[in-house]
Amino acid sequence: MRKNMPALGELERVVMDAVWDSPEALSAYDVQQQLEAAGRPLAATTLLTVLSRLEKKGFVASDRTVRPYRYSPVASRADHVAELMHEVLGESRDRMAVLERFVGSVSEEDAAVLRKLLRGDG
Repeated sequence: MRKNMPALGELERVVMDAVWDSPEALSAYDVQQQLEAAGRPLAATTLLTVLSRLEKKGFVASDRTVRPYRYSPVASRADHVAELMHEVLGESRDRMAVLERFVGSVSEEDAAVLRKLLRGDG
């Protein structure tokens, strides 16, 4: 788990969603087509810049043996969210209060999943 995980900006999050949603590595042009289909057109140069920043931050890895380069996530979306949750919890002065508020605010279905996971039935 990374300490002080770098934050994702809005555009980086949109690009990561496309990368996470794909079953295979994507080129910047593949991401561009996905975003255009979702009504969010961006220039290929912008996407290349964003993907380069995401690679430097450790969110994506690039395959530079092919042209155009193809990008894949270093970790899953679930891993990323879990890291964010650990980071926030780790920064809290009162972990018990944070956990109590969190557990008290989840739906019954999520509470059942948490109970199951805590029992080791997951």
